[in-house]
Amino acid sequence: MNQLINQTLAVGVVVVFMLSSGSAGAKEEKAAWWNNDWTQRQPLTVDPSALSGAEGEVTLLLRLADSSVFSSAREDGGDLRIISSDGKTVLPHHVERYDGLLGEAFVWVKIPEIKKDTLFLYFGNPDAPVPGKIEDAYGKKLSAVYHFSESGSDPVDATSNSNDAAAPTLEADGAIIGSGARFTGANPLSLKAAESLAWSAGGSATISLWVKFAMPQANAVILSRGEGAEAFKILLDNGVPVVQLGGTRSAAGNPIAANSWNHITIVAEGASVKIMVNGEPYGTASAGLPALDGPITLGASISGFAGDIDELNLYNTSLDVASVKLAFINQSGTEAALKLLSAGATEGGEAGGGHLMEHLMLFGDIANNMMFDGWIAIGICVIMIIVGWTVAIKKFAYLNKIDKGNKIFLKQWKSLSNDITALDHSDSSSVSSMGGVVDEEDQDLMKDSPLYHIYHIGAEEISHRLHKMSDKQEGLPGRSIQAIRASLDAGLVHENHRLTNGLVYLTISVAGGPYVGLLGTVVGVMITFAIIAKSGEVNVNSIAPGIASALLATVVGLVVAIPALFIYSYLNGRIKNVIATMQVFIDEFVAKMAEFYRPKNEA
Repeated sequence: MNQLINQTLAVGVVVVFMLSSGSAGAKEEKAAWWNNDWTQRQPLTVDPSALSGAEGEVTLLLRLADSSVFSSAREDGGDLRIISSDGKTVLPHHVERYDGLLGEAFVWVKIPEIKKDTLFLYFGNPDAPVPGKIEDAYGKKLSAVYHFSESGSDPVDATSNSNDAAAPTLEADGAIIGSGARFTGANPLSLKAAESLAWSAGGSATISLWVKFAMPQANAVILSRGEGAEAFKILLDNGVPVVQLGGTRSAAGNPIAANSWNHITIVAEGASVKIMVNGEPYGTASAGLPALDGPITLGASISGFAGDIDELNLYNTSLDVASVKLAFINQSGTEAALKLLSAGATEGGEAGGGHLMEHLMLFGDIANNMMFDGWIAIGICVIMIIVGWTVAIKKFAYLNKIDKGNKIFLKQWKSLSNDITALDHSDSSSVSSMGGVVDEEDQDLMKDSPLYHIYHIGAEEISHRLHKMSDKQEGLPGRSIQAIRASLDAGLVHENHRLTNGLVYLTISVAGGPYVGLLGTVVGVMITFAIIAKSGEVNVNSIAPGIASALLATVVGLVVAIPALFIYSYLNGRIKNVIATMQVFIDEFVAKMAEFYRPKNEA
């Protein structure tokens, strides 16, 4: 038993140390919980300190790979919500892909300003309503956004402009973000003409996309619009990204690496069109954007780009260098991307208790796998609980009656103790009413008071001794007082037995509950391993149910012991107080008796 207590204390010390360390390290107060219907959240840290100049509204990519999200969120990710640092504003988001089986999700979230901030990702609400519209996650600067996450269907524009493609593309798994579009060099994809995609002469526009190729090609067409002198093309000439406007080309730079994803951005503004690669300036074409409003084509039927394309974004304005670099870093999936937008540890909150109910329901599944020997241990523990709690309830009621009776008795005794000779000890009614000052109602309440019982013993002993005295002798000699005190002490012992009667069942629960539960667990584990050895099946599914059900016996044993320990300690403390009060009363009664019944021959 001592060893079990020492182990428990050791675990308690470790837990207290961990909690104190955690609280000491927490310098900032936790943000208030947004909505109690959501049971989990993760803080999202936005840190653009490595960038300079990026301003305004932006849509960032959040990559999720934390198992706690996929185990707690809905299967389709429909309960994901991203809340701003004020703890109130729901930020628009778009779940491009959510795969709980692979533990992978890509979520686009629009934030009003790019700055160092802390957002919160909430999840864990199976009854969450449908989130806002997908297009709300993309700002007005975007004319079209293609994630190429569709499988076997036409690529869809994620913005409100609905500039969907005209035909399906080949799917490329394992793109930079989810899946992408695969081009063979002869399967162009056309984006229909639309007002939102129109360009004005010398106007502003931005095109960004990710490309990956296996073999260098000469003048492979990635994107084109228009024909002849007004044609606009993005080419990959033997690995060199080039923008061509009619007969004007951008200056050639170093070729990009094959078999890797590269971010290419074309920024048109005024009389020049710049090309940026992986967030850095790469080349410039000294010509303005032509006035074009026709369809836009990805790839070509002849000399088309052969490789993969992902995340094509078309802007109706020119992005600055900082914004282009921000997009490149955020979408790259590199360590820099994780620093820019990172998810913290999952927090459980002041939530609706959905997980608590799930955990409670698991106990039913565990009980279904319980073996017969485990049910025997649990049955014994249940008996202990019934007996122990019955004793505890009766003892609580008894002690409450004692406290009430003692209070009334001591109030009356305070007046009577000034002269206990006022009692007619030979008259039982005088003793019971404490000299006629206590009414019948209070007498009924005092019947449960052990002080009242001892007081009756003392009065009877005084009456017995005085009755035997001769008429010439008055008072009580010292030997009589000692004899009366012995009777009072005997009454104290009897009252002590009455107070502690039944507490042994609580001590049995405290000492025996854990061991009975442990016995059930050990036998259950032993049988589980014996069954595994006999069947030859060694896997988690065959071991876990038996172990879990065996451990349930120990849980029940602790459920017996822990409340019994607290109840026993509380009751024992109250009983000690009552006994101490009786001892003080006996000393006072003997002193008053010696004072008021002193023999005449004593000075």
